[in-house]
Amino acid sequence: PLPGTASVVGSAAGHAWHDQAWMQARAANAAGAISIYELHAGSWRRNADGEVLDWDTLADALIPYIKQLGFTHIELLPVSEHPFGGSWGYQPLGLYAPTARHGDPEGFARFVDRCHQHGLGVIVDWVGAHFPSDAHGMQRFDGTGLYEHEDPRQGLHPDWDTLIYNYGRSEVSGFLIGSALEWIDRFHIDGLRVDAVASMLYRDYSREDGQWIPNAHGGRENLEAIDFLRALNSAISSTYPGVVVIAEESTAWPGVTAPAAEGGLGFSHKWNMGWMHDTLSYLQRDPIHRSHHHSEMTFSAMYAFSEDFVLPLSHDEVVHGKGSLLGKMPGDRWQQLANLRAYYGFMWAHPGSKLLFMGGEFAQATEWNHDAELDWALAAQPEHAGVARLVADLNRLLRDIPALRHGNRSEHGFEWSVGDDHANSVLAFIRHDVHGEGGALLAVSNFTPVERHGYRVGVPRGGRWREVFNSDSQFYGGSDVGNRGHVDAMPIAMHGHAQSIELTLPPLSTLYLQVSE
Repeated sequence: PLPGTASVVGSAAGHAWHDQAWMQARAANAAGAISIYELHAGSWRRNADGEVLDWDTLADALIPYIKQLGFTHIELLPVSEHPFGGSWGYQPLGLYAPTARHGDPEGFARFVDRCHQHGLGVIVDWVGAHFPSDAHGMQRFDGTGLYEHEDPRQGLHPDWDTLIYNYGRSEVSGFLIGSALEWIDRFHIDGLRVDAVASMLYRDYSREDGQWIPNAHGGRENLEAIDFLRALNSAISSTYPGVVVIAEESTAWPGVTAPAAEGGLGFSHKWNMGWMHDTLSYLQRDPIHRSHHHSEMTFSAMYAFSEDFVLPLSHDEVVHGKGSLLGKMPGDRWQQLANLRAYYGFMWAHPGSKLLFMGGEFAQATEWNHDAELDWALAAQPEHAGVARLVADLNRLLRDIPALRHGNRSEHGFEWSVGDDHANSVLAFIRHDVHGEGGALLAVSNFTPVERHGYRVGVPRGGRWREVFNSDSQFYGGSDVGNRGHVDAMPIAMHGHAQSIELTLPPLSTLYLQVSE
């Protein structure tokens, strides 16, 4: 037990798996909807004594909860063994070992197995960018810089005071790739989210002039890290089809999700950090000022198809004094909740897979505290339970409406209807099913607390458009303003279309409408 640092050698006996159906279908299902619930295993729930749950108890509570919310995957903050709990696992020492905080490796295998048997994928955060300098770890393992660089200009990370792997050493590269494959092979993990990729790619990351060493060509790119990432992703994709590898990469590095053989890095997905920062910046503004910052909601469409993106509202946005997602929203509590519901509606319609950190599904009011469980008493309150119902319905629509999940990498799957209505802070776009399996979907967001009547929007075809989602529904805690279930298109040309529909837009809301086939 902590703070003990002695190593423990676990049993070599393998788990008797019962997830054969899941594993056989995983590759075929890889192109389906991805909606990820990100959680910290130590603070999602705790027992009556305030202690962390073991893997079996966590599975008992978590699996039915996630099934009810309709997420397709859970993503665990790093569960590799780590000495300091306050790092949330992002400073790991035991890259091959599930943390003993929740039980033994067999317990973790049972957890993954049970998730698979209930149709849930499991992604783990994996940290190959740096490691802590604890004396009982890998620092100067044989008295020299074995895993890290000798020169601190290459081997010391200034942000986290941690050590950087020497990716140019084949032994180090092999050690890291072996760790990634161990999680996938031994524990049947369905994906890795690779932390801090930007810090791996640039030798001058968070460094001033004179604090870094250029590469062999005099540039700032870390050529050895690039080769390592390509080798890592190639090893995973060639051996384990259907396993996703997601890059947390915050720069404009080209080709993060392009195949390694074509000069890309070979990841399957990339977090869209630009979308996250822009939209949160917009939503935090008082609605009276949003008209002057309209591009923060539209700019992401300019590059949305350059990579296979995940839209993240992650743990990073609800820590270190940033408050909760709900707390970022302006206005009184009703307006805060309405803003958040409208935001989620916009997010689920926007091209890209989805990720939401725990607590966001019921609009937790306080910042995440890794030493305590979520505010489950608040989650039970009607207006917060309404937000959870909204998230569950959005996940259901993501699964049921092909236009929402197909075309994340195709500009043919997205079309603006209203992208320039700065004055009213209204946005409207159409999602097309590029596979031809279903009708188009229109998403309309009104980011002011003003109810708008007679708002006309161009649509790609005539007929009856059904209102299949309304974030202002009373069912979610809204004011129940809407369009009585449907509107009929009229031959009035608008927004480049021969047909248009006339809508009532609820205050601080997002609507989805789909034409009846």
